[in-house]
Amino acid sequence: MGTVHHLDDHRPERPPISLVKPPALDPATVDTAPEDEAPVRLSGGRRVVRGLRTVVTSERTRASVRATARHGAYVVGGARIVTRRAWDSRSAARYERMIRAAEAAGNHELAREWEERGRAFRAARHQRRMELLSAPQRLAKGAAAGVGVTGGGLLLLGIILAVANENFADIATPTLALVELVRWIVVIVSVVWGPLVTLAPWLGLLALWGVGRHQQAAPQWALPTSQRDTGGAPITPSIVVTALRDLGVPALRKAIKEMGDAGAAMLGPIRIAGCGVEVDVTLPSGVSTNEVQDRRRKLAENLARHEHEVFITIPEAARTVRLWIADSGALDEPIGPSPLVMDATMTAHYKKGKAPWGRNLRGDAAELSVYQRHLLITGRSNQGKTAALRSLALWLALDPTVQFWIADLKGVGDWSMFDGIADVLIEGPSDDHVIQATEMVEAAVEEMNRRIEVRRNDPSATFPPLPVIVDEAQVAFMCPVKSDDGRYYGGAKATSRYFMAVRQIHNQGRAVDVLMWQGTQDPTDQNLPKLVREGAHTRASLVLGTETQSRMALGDKAVDDGAAPHMLRQGLDRGTLVVSSDGIEMPTGQSFLTVRTHFVDDDPAKEIAHRAKELRHGVTTRNGIEQTEERDALTDIATVIGDAPRLRTNEVLKRLHSLAPKVYGDQWTNDRLKSLLEDHGEEPKKSHGVMVIHRDHVLRALANRDTDGSASASA
Repeated sequence: MGTVHHLDDHRPERPPISLVKPPALDPATVDTAPEDEAPVRLSGGRRVVRGLRTVVTSERTRASVRATARHGAYVVGGARIVTRRAWDSRSAARYERMIRAAEAAGNHELAREWEERGRAFRAARHQRRMELLSAPQRLAKGAAAGVGVTGGGLLLLGIILAVANENFADIATPTLALVELVRWIVVIVSVVWGPLVTLAPWLGLLALWGVGRHQQAAPQWALPTSQRDTGGAPITPSIVVTALRDLGVPALRKAIKEMGDAGAAMLGPIRIAGCGVEVDVTLPSGVSTNEVQDRRRKLAENLARHEHEVFITIPEAARTVRLWIADSGALDEPIGPSPLVMDATMTAHYKKGKAPWGRNLRGDAAELSVYQRHLLITGRSNQGKTAALRSLALWLALDPTVQFWIADLKGVGDWSMFDGIADVLIEGPSDDHVIQATEMVEAAVEEMNRRIEVRRNDPSATFPPLPVIVDEAQVAFMCPVKSDDGRYYGGAKATSRYFMAVRQIHNQGRAVDVLMWQGTQDPTDQNLPKLVREGAHTRASLVLGTETQSRMALGDKAVDDGAAPHMLRQGLDRGTLVVSSDGIEMPTGQSFLTVRTHFVDDDPAKEIAHRAKELRHGVTTRNGIEQTEERDALTDIATVIGDAPRLRTNEVLKRLHSLAPKVYGDQWTNDRLKSLLEDHGEEPKKSHGVMVIHRDHVLRALANRDTDGSASASA
């Protein structure tokens, strides 16, 4: 065991804890608590600071400060405006200012016009100054003449009064009356002069305040909320150069800094273009156009605009970007109703006419030619795709020669007004409707092939235009149903019936006026295959989600040149299309055009459709494609020949058509009839220079076919 060492306790001694309750104390005899145990209280200075802070930061105080600054600025601004107006009226400053602005904008013709006006103003001012030199002499002469005329007139009037009153003293009466009038004028002026002198400065300040208030000559922060200018400033060369300088491109900033004219040489003329302005910017060496395109939002904000109010395109000139800058808020204004609605006498012409589709950003009419052009419109749901597609069809329906085959795979009645116009109208989103739509497109392929064969035999043959319209085509591409032969109706492969039918029409349809128009949502490789979207001559897109989708919708060329449907605002830019087509007029070298389409609502659409029906003759609309009847062509030929030993081929074709018009239509020609017989070892012969078919030859062909067990030919 070790020795225990007790360490010293340096803590202060504490009194022993008493378990006895202390006696109650009289509050009157208790001293105040020590200072360090008193509750925390603000000092007088801190209370003053907090009070001042509350007063200064209150909304009432800020409103009072704004009101004081605003009305003071009205007076100062009014004085500045009045002074400037007076200076402009007495000097040539206005003309010099206009000349500089015209030269900065590159408008030399306007600059010369203002220079001529300034020269005329200086000549007139010089003439006035020369006249002032002789003014005292003319004024003295005028005063002397006035005194003489006035005195003589008063004397003559006095004489007349004296004669009339037979009182010689009346001669002085008019003169005394004039003297009395002058005395009263002096009395009135002496009474009014004091208050007038006192009030004149205040009246002057009030007039200046009124001028400043009318011109809103106050800082924006001081103006009432309803009067603040939240829009962008007018576009000037200095604003454009500054916006480009602050774009964040080091090479561009350095080049502008080193330019002797501060970057003005980069800019072309600033031209008014519709509801905005347009300017070409030639970029300095070392700066590429895509560096500006990729900073569209920052450029728009530097120009005091929203992103959707600035469009950047690439013109033909090298190293140049074209900026179109909208007036602030202009793109949110409606463009007005469609001419289809306003003009009840409007007609259409498939080959020579153009559909009034909307207006471009300049405010000019945007008209689209649909002649021999396949069409594709895509975009997000509920952004105006069906309305844009339908307005083209409504215009074309006013040409009575045009046939329509339509499949609406949404099926909510958007195309119901075409009942009585279209030969085929399919409405519904189910797989059965997709099957009907696929059969419709395949029937269009057969019609196309028939026309091609007719054209081959008769190059001058013409056909009625046949646009085949499929709205919500993504439903057809995504259909998982298989047909009896094991092929899918949908899909993007060669086994897809719908895909292959569309491809065949894209390849050859335009030559015989069989056109494919499709509207689809949110393009992907699954619901809009590459081969299909690139087969359309006119490609248009509403708002999309990504740049990749924009490239699918419009192609790489348009997007590389600045087309950006993915930059449109969903909901706010409903009906705004970015169009890539040679069927619409656009600036030289530009590969796309932004169009704000006219919206034709359901009721006006029905009225337009009613006008189209009046131009036609009782079109019976079918809800699907009727299946072609299968027949044995050799047997039918033997039937129509009957007991005749031979018949001319033209007569055989006529009788075949009468026997089964839906089977033996225009596609059955002399060449097809000849090929059929040759396949069975027989062929038409000439008799007296005319091609004929012998009954014995047909019967022999039938016997040989039955003996060989070959399959019968069918139409």
